[in-house]
Amino acid sequence: MGTRLRWLLPALLAVAWLALGGVSGSFAGKLSSVAENDGSAFLPAESESVEVSALQRQLGEGKSIPAIVVAERQGGLTDADRAFLATLAKGSPVIPAQNAAEVFVPLDPATGVAEAVEALRADIASTAPEGLTALVTGPAAQAADLVDAFGGIDGLLLLVAGAVVALILVVVYRSPLLPVFVLLSAVFALGLASLVVYLLADNGVIALNGQSQGILFILVFGAATDYALLLVARFREELRDTEDKYAAIKAAWRGTVEPIAASAGTVILGVLCLLLSDLNSTRGLGPVAAIGIGASLVTTVTFLPAVLALTGRAAFWPFRPAFGSEHPEKSGVWARIAGAATRKPRVAWVLSALVLVVGAAFLPQLKAGGTDQSAVFLTDVESVRGQEILSRYFPGGSGSPAVVITPEATVDQVTAAARVDGVADVRRGVARDGLAEVQVVLSDAPGSEAALATVERLREAVHPAGAKVGGTTATLLDTRDTAARDRLVIIPVVLLVIFLLLALLLRALLAPLLLIGTVVLSFAATMGVSALVFNHVLDFPGADPVVPLFGFVFLVALGIDYNIFLMTRVREEARSVGTRAGAPRALVLTGGVITSAGVVLAATFSALAVIPILFLAQIAFIVAFGVLLDTLLVRSVLVPALVVDLGPRTWWPSRLDQGGSLEELQAPARVGG
Repeated sequence: MGTRLRWLLPALLAVAWLALGGVSGSFAGKLSSVAENDGSAFLPAESESVEVSALQRQLGEGKSIPAIVVAERQGGLTDADRAFLATLAKGSPVIPAQNAAEVFVPLDPATGVAEAVEALRADIASTAPEGLTALVTGPAAQAADLVDAFGGIDGLLLLVAGAVVALILVVVYRSPLLPVFVLLSAVFALGLASLVVYLLADNGVIALNGQSQGILFILVFGAATDYALLLVARFREELRDTEDKYAAIKAAWRGTVEPIAASAGTVILGVLCLLLSDLNSTRGLGPVAAIGIGASLVTTVTFLPAVLALTGRAAFWPFRPAFGSEHPEKSGVWARIAGAATRKPRVAWVLSALVLVVGAAFLPQLKAGGTDQSAVFLTDVESVRGQEILSRYFPGGSGSPAVVITPEATVDQVTAAARVDGVADVRRGVARDGLAEVQVVLSDAPGSEAALATVERLREAVHPAGAKVGGTTATLLDTRDTAARDRLVIIPVVLLVIFLLLALLLRALLAPLLLIGTVVLSFAATMGVSALVFNHVLDFPGADPVVPLFGFVFLVALGIDYNIFLMTRVREEARSVGTRAGAPRALVLTGGVITSAGVVLAATFSALAVIPILFLAQIAFIVAFGVLLDTLLVRSVLVPALVVDLGPRTWWPSRLDQGGSLEELQAPARVGG
């Protein structure tokens, strides 16, 4: 009966996951239907730009995002051109300029913005006079282009991430079966996470946007694969020492469940700190990412052990680990790396720390104050081309004016006060129920540094009259200010949470401080290198205000992951051979698998770059580079060298061993052959 249960329980578990995957798998493709990509919807309700949007609705305005059609003909507009534009305007004025004109086109509020813009573009393409360049731009067009950019996010990201992970796994394991099992585990995790996120977003419990959706896909694939690599490596190790495959998977599961669970718990609690954000978009990413990591943990400790128990050594075909065979981890490149990193530990950690300090020195060059609207996209889109034409003939902000809502009694005062530096025109709008709207056209492109400064001056000028300023540029200004507040609040909380988790896991106080210090230094170096790449290689105009916070949360949480994998093994080895011998020995045993995990995670995050959005491209580079830096330098050199240099003091105030002898220092060399 016991023998029968040993294969029956894993079989039932595998079948249950297959059934659950069949139900949940389709929800990954449904997430776009519950995602919201309107920037103003993610600001807190008390933000001035959000208050203005609410007052606009009270005035009967703001029910739809304005669409602007800009038309250009090199030889000047013809009568046919003007008649065509008048037809589009439906009563709105056609504003002329030399060789060009702009017109605000009303969109049906009952129609979705993306659908309405698509229909308008199709109408223009089929009816515009020959030779006339007519493009749809402005906030409505930008929103539609964002929807289009995120439209294929599910299929494209899954295809790229899956292909990258499969290629790496085939190289690492040289087996056709293991990549299938690991990818199935990741796919099941994504299906489960997508099901939960869809239900929560559809019921208004969490806010989901295209950026969070993309990060969810990549995070689940990367984390599930990382955890799977750790389990599979330990299983292969146990199969060399244990003849029975069921006993081997049981030992592997017991040996890895604690570090995997600790790693997942660290990331989950780290990203849940984003709930402290005042930005709804950032706050929404917290539970979305936590759900993804939780799903990755569940599949790794249930589905994957089940299929490995059923297949045993056959999972590694054609290179099956034979019982009693030698452990290949104990010789080769990682034995040499461990020896080099710990032979003169103080020299190793000082030099590696200096490398990180040099990278961190460039951190002040990071430009994270936001960008103008035209810089959001990395590909040629119509809204950007239209904005470029608009800016040649009209004030830069004519397509996205700042909106001032004021008491009707002070509208004259506000209209006069609004003419600050950087304002091209002031227009009165509707007035109703004691409120009045004033539209302020900025001289500079919406979202640019100059436009942001103008909005700040405009607010200072009209606030004494009881007026509030909103609009596209004001929304970005509020987002930048809120993101700065979020960094000051969330970063210390993340560090405190991770310290407490590490202290509990390692039963020490000094070791967690050292690990956090190395990861924070690695983050600073990553951001410094990123600033150089963004400014001088990729020529990006700037970065979204939330990029530093997202980079910090992901890099610190994920960077600690690899240190957890290493240090839990160091602690395990230190019980028998001492800390100074245990650190290099743990590096030898875990070096290959942790490096493979880092490469997988870096590669999967790099897949975000296939989505032509500036924010995601920057996050892709920051996380991919930072993870590789953590994996190849911090975890391979800096941390082992520090631990060897400190010896048993690493675990202060506990006393894990009494190590520190010359024999301990020589032990890794014997292990490595």
